[in-house]
Amino acid sequence: MSKKPSKGGAPALDMTPMVDLAFLLVTFFMLTASFRMAEPVTVDPPSSIGEVDLPDNHIMVTVDEKGRSYFGISNSSAKMDALREMAAKYQVGFTEQQIIKFSGLPSFGVDIRDLPKYIDATEDQRKNFRPEAGRNIGVPLDTITPNNQLKDWIAIGGKKAVEMYNKAKDDAEAKGQEFKAEKPRYAIKCGSKTKYIYVKDVFKTFTDLKIYQFNLITQLEGGGTVVQPKK
Repeated sequence: MSKKPSKGGAPALDMTPMVDLAFLLVTFFMLTASFRMAEPVTVDPPSSIGEVDLPDNHIMVTVDEKGRSYFGISNSSAKMDALREMAAKYQVGFTEQQIIKFSGLPSFGVDIRDLPKYIDATEDQRKNFRPEAGRNIGVPLDTITPNNQLKDWIAIGGKKAVEMYNKAKDDAEAKGQEFKAEKPRYAIKCGSKTKYIYVKDVFKTFTDLKIYQFNLITQLEGGGTVVQPKK
């Protein structure tokens, strides 16, 4: 019985659908990805041998070498609510678009009266931002006079972060889902050359608010960011 001769040649695989899928995925991620804005200040924290990671849910105060304070909240919803309450307290107007844009800022270091202008500025303009005459860069921190805006930001921002945490926890429990998120934690980050007197003023602001537990951000020897508990 004769066998049917084979046509010969190597089998071919059409890669066109796979290439199309790859381009669709790349396009999807390009359109949906959100880029993190740059920090307004870069500090070189002191080194340590600790191995505790910085929690995702945090309220952070950064102090640069000149003693200027910067404030940030990791939870964007808490950040927007905190701005609304601070705006009402200091009678400064913000548009809803500015509030939404503010939620994307990692941190800021200006008087709340300069904040609308700071939010509307481009990222390059923020690097060389000039506040109105008579005001300086940095969130006002005066432990003697009532103008301690940093204290208000910590108090209001912390309260809003806790409210968001409790809401997320209640929603998860209502749906019967496991809830693993950490409670909001306070942290201080400063440069290795920042004078202690500047950091001491931030310590006093925390203790005046009866916040006695917070973390100090350090740099792991060899690279990486870690936290050191402070009580």
